[in-house]
Amino acid sequence: MDGFVSIIQASISIAIVYLYGCIGEILNEKVGHLNLGIPGIMSIGALGGLVGINVYIAIFDPVYSTVGLLTMSILFAVIFSAIAGLIYAFFTITLKSNQNVVGLVLTTFGIGVMKGLGKIIYDSSAEGIARYKNANVAIQTLFPYENLGWFGKMFLSYGFLVYLAIFLAVCVHLLLKYSRVGLYARAIGESPQTADAQGINVDKYKYLFVIAGSAIAGIGGLYYAMDKTRGTSFLELDIAAFGWVAVALVIFSIWKPLFAILGSLLFGFLYIIGSFVPKGNDAVFEILPYVVTIIVLIVTSIINKKGSQAPASLGVNYDREER
Repeated sequence: MDGFVSIIQASISIAIVYLYGCIGEILNEKVGHLNLGIPGIMSIGALGGLVGINVYIAIFDPVYSTVGLLTMSILFAVIFSAIAGLIYAFFTITLKSNQNVVGLVLTTFGIGVMKGLGKIIYDSSAEGIARYKNANVAIQTLFPYENLGWFGKMFLSYGFLVYLAIFLAVCVHLLLKYSRVGLYARAIGESPQTADAQGINVDKYKYLFVIAGSAIAGIGGLYYAMDKTRGTSFLELDIAAFGWVAVALVIFSIWKPLFAILGSLLFGFLYIIGSFVPKGNDAVFEILPYVVTIIVLIVTSIINKKGSQAPASLGVNYDREER
């Protein structure tokens, strides 16, 4: 039983990285933007979180609050990634630049900045990272899971950012399905011309959803860099690889945030299962997430069902003058 619980814990831990990126990309794609910059935005979010830690230490040292430290790191991750999303939005919405090109450039830029500028910051962040680790320990004791057996270990033994990801997925689901803002977003994703004709400010909602989605994805980068790995290998992290899978996971979840939770758990399981098998037999398991991604892409393309297809205007810029 302990072995099974360990597998589930590890799966959930890595699934949260996918979930943040997937939720962020769903918000982008719902308004017609295939944002291939998500991997870079997640990297920028990780860098922003590290900057936030340093800023907080500089202001409040030697007295600091663990909750304040965590809050500042999240805030800076959101700000950095939202700015990256704003840059993407400006080029693709205002300037009508090619979405794929802008996204790929943003990913390349984000990875480079994280590993370049991040090195300078990371080298002087030993104290801040150590304090962040302590903050995580404090956060994880919010739930008295120790006396709840396997249930407590499996569902209540994680940090704040794990539960935040699930909460955001539920909120995005409710927003898209039941709110007027969500209705407008879905209308824009299907036909911005029709939405515009109905008096909906297309550009405003595109900006709103692209920036909000980027901010959420950025928290995923922070989570992986500072929670999943405890900040021990910041510069060696390949956050972009998780970002690419998160983008593909949107198709697996058929653009539904609640399905994204299940899809992230599955891909988290596929990612870590290789570490639980004997050495020499783990090579096949290492490529499982990518093989499943390809299979999902093929199956989704074959199934011609409205509810499982991408928004009709996905990847196509809207120019009001060409209505």
